[in-house]
Amino acid sequence: MRLLMLLILVTGTLVAQQSASQEPAPALAKNAHPSIHELTIPAGTQVPIRLENAISTKTSRPGEAVYARTTFPVAVDEKILIPAGTYVQGKIDQIKPAGRLKGRAEVLLHFTTLIYPSGYTVMLPGSIENAPGVDKAHVKDKEGTIQADSNKGKTAATIAQPAGEGALVGALARGGEGALIGAGIGGAIGTTIAALSHGNEITFHPGTTLEVVIQREVQIDPSRIHASTRNFDEE
Repeated sequence: MRLLMLLILVTGTLVAQQSASQEPAPALAKNAHPSIHELTIPAGTQVPIRLENAISTKTSRPGEAVYARTTFPVAVDEKILIPAGTYVQGKIDQIKPAGRLKGRAEVLLHFTTLIYPSGYTVMLPGSIENAPGVDKAHVKDKEGTIQADSNKGKTAATIAQPAGEGALVGALARGGEGALIGAGIGGAIGTTIAALSHGNEITFHPGTTLEVVIQREVQIDPSRIHASTRNFDEE
């Protein structure tokens, strides 16, 4: 009798355990870990910036940091992805001073980081597409190299003026033969002056405006781009 009751007790326990194991687990709370809906800054997006520090092909060196701020909000699909006043950081990759007689000054900058007013930081692959605020220079290639304008006209004038003056003095002194001699001497003087002078250097003053183009798409978290403090433009 005791054996029979023991068997019944064991069987009941096993059935209860099996039933418990088949009960569905309680549902997890919805939205316990909500997904982040990232936005994309498309490749080719243009970002207008204003430099904060000075750069010169005469004194700056490769590797030096470049600091700037955006001057106008950048919006995609009616959403502001880069507010005005966002910091943009980069560096000088290559720089070449102007040469004598030939060899134009050049500078290549790349921008690497966006720092939002909230402190949110995003890696940025950016290069210069246009340099409207830089005097006597232009963007010469897709890499964003800025090259000084040609100095040929100025160099030719430097050589020609002493040559003409020398010819005039020679003609007054010795006629036609003297004019040829005077022109040669004057031309040599002009060439020497030109050789001692440099071409146009490139200078970026603080406040210089540039246009940066984003080379590859950039993913951002929209919940982190808004400033938690006063806007940088209020400084």
